[in-house]
Amino acid sequence: MVDGSQAFIARIDRPAMIERRDRFLGLLGTRSILMGILNITPDSFSDGGKFFSLDAAMQQAEKLGREGADIIDVGAESTRPGHTPVDPEEELARLEPILGKLTRAIDIPFSIDTSKAEVARCASELGASVVNDVWGFQKDPAMADTVAETGAAAVLMHNRDNVDPELDIVADMRRFFDRSLRLAADAGIPSARLILDPGIGFGKSRAQNFTALANLAALKDYGLPVLIGVSRKSLLAEHGAPPPAGTNLFRTLAANLAAAANGASIFRVHDVAEHVAAFKVFDAIARR
Repeated sequence: MVDGSQAFIARIDRPAMIERRDRFLGLLGTRSILMGILNITPDSFSDGGKFFSLDAAMQQAEKLGREGADIIDVGAESTRPGHTPVDPEEELARLEPILGKLTRAIDIPFSIDTSKAEVARCASELGASVVNDVWGFQKDPAMADTVAETGAAAVLMHNRDNVDPELDIVADMRRFFDRSLRLAADAGIPSARLILDPGIGFGKSRAQNFTALANLAALKDYGLPVLIGVSRKSLLAEHGAPPPAGTNLFRTLAANLAAAANGASIFRVHDVAEHVAAFKVFDAIARR
């Protein structure tokens, strides 16, 4: 890990950040959009520890870009079930030595996966064009104002503190998004910079996750793009015996293509090249 106290913290100029934000937003509605995942954490469920150093993170970001990622989502705190929360200081210590160098070296939009306003502000100064908040502005009361001040776009993800299998999950998502969108409006964030995420795998039973994926049309009247993050998640596997090796990708592709058919347009994935190939076919058929 690069020592943040000694590393040069490269900061990108605001016009460049805004240009990348608008480049990303300008793609929405033209085809399926791929968000490559880059976790600079020691404990993420799929790739924790793999990209914790600057060199490894740079190589992975370059790979995601070559494979066709439209944006790269950088996370410095795991949000997997049972994760150990980290304070903003630790999250920034992981992020600062790496993110600025990535945004300087790679001409692609970046997003920051965080629910902390302090981290979101720093990431925007380092060049992140989108704030991907897994609590949809509802965890940190300063988040909406921070996003408004930085000019970043934002992903508002549905989340819950606990799982209630009896809950009407679609109705709960709508209540949650109504509140998140009010917070965004009160902060002065234009709706053109907002994206909704039903939060697959967060605060839901397995049945509720599938219900959310099957009912994305219930979000259509918001008039906002929908992002789906199901990549490699265990909820896609059948209960019982461990699935055969190598089937994570097949399950992820199936879920994402189903979500696309139901109206999703942005897909947060680990395996970019395979999704580029699949969505070229899907989009070619859907456009007809």
